[in-house]
Amino acid sequence: LSRNFGRSKGTMKLKRFLLRYFPPGIILEYESNGAIKQKTVDLLDLDNDTDVEMMIEEIVAKEPLVTDSKRPHVRKLLHKLVEKQTADEHQQFHLFKILRAHILPLTNCAFNKSGDRFITGSYDRTCKVWNTVSGEELLTLEGHKNVVYAIAFNN
Repeated sequence: LSRNFGRSKGTMKLKRFLLRYFPPGIILEYESNGAIKQKTVDLLDLDNDTDVEMMIEEIVAKEPLVTDSKRPHVRKLLHKLVEKQTADEHQQFHLFKILRAHILPLTNCAFNKSGDRFITGSYDRTCKVWNTVSGEELLTLEGHKNVVYAIAFNN
């Protein structure tokens, strides 16, 4: 799939679809002028009553990267999102623990692959690694020159 766009002198080629469960959406990973980029199609109104075929029509009409040949794949992704949302309606969540250690509000949180540890980033320019079950602070990472917006575990 390759398309030329009016203002752009290069081509944009769809590489793959990525599914985002919350908030619901589809991420389009594409190549443009040799660089891999991403574009998000937000599906915030998606629910059990959504007319999937109508939504596919809207996506194909608005998004040049999604052509008619990609309709079956988009249909499958939309049904997967609807199914996931239905399943989530029956989950019960509760407050497990309150942790107060950063001086300023959090910007992000990420869990390691096994879920036994997580890391928080904050406006206070620190990151903290925690034990998920006990809530014990295991490590503080200091020395950032600015607010810590993005964090991740290297699993």
